[in-house]
Amino acid sequence: MPSGWTCPYCNQIATITNANISRSEHDFNNNNKDEKLLRLQTFVIVCPNLECKEYSIQAALYKTKVQYSGAGQPFSAIDGPSLINWQLRPKSTAKVFPNYIPGPVRQDYEEACMVLNDSPKASATLSRRCLQGIIRDFWKISKNRLVDEIYDLKDKVDANTWAAIDAIRSIGNIGAHMEKDINLIIDVDPGEAELLIRLIETLFSDWYINRHNRDLQMQQIVAIAKAKADQKLGTVQP
Repeated sequence: MPSGWTCPYCNQIATITNANISRSEHDFNNNNKDEKLLRLQTFVIVCPNLECKEYSIQAALYKTKVQYSGAGQPFSAIDGPSLINWQLRPKSTAKVFPNYIPGPVRQDYEEACMVLNDSPKASATLSRRCLQGIIRDFWKISKNRLVDEIYDLKDKVDANTWAAIDAIRSIGNIGAHMEKDINLIIDVDPGEAELLIRLIETLFSDWYINRHNRDLQMQQIVAIAKAKADQKLGTVQP
């Protein structure tokens, strides 16, 4: 496991060791329709934060193939990327964000996380909808088309952020709009949909959370200055 694992319950970054993670594997064929030896792999991770200690459960299904050890003994090994992934507990990877981020925007984000593995295309479409809500709320840009709203945003953010935002629109359009040729199928894989979710999380942090923290800091500075001014007035009064 990476050293920067983040608990989906308490949002604490932790280093996962063998004491916090367990894995099990179940190989089967049982005359399945694919006539392949498959492997169901499950992971359980317990948060090492003593104030949390929640557990997360994930599962994945893989194809396997027979390989041979140096001694010539056969064994099965995973063959290629996972066929299906399941987020069993919690049901999605959605992070908990503050209530000052508008509820409808957070709801679209949470639903995008919920359907990520079952329908990456639907997840990308929800990320696109979430992005439009962010632009309209945070930047007060509202037009008939998302592409026009993003164009108006171009001079307000850095080039890399703008390009990534436009990519959400482009990939989300795959699920939102039917191609002219209905037989043309352009798919979105879970990894691509997850990148869009991570970008939405970055926008939440860079825009909403940073603005909120900055406002609190400014209010604290003003409050300190007022308190000092009040003290000064108190010293010169008879």
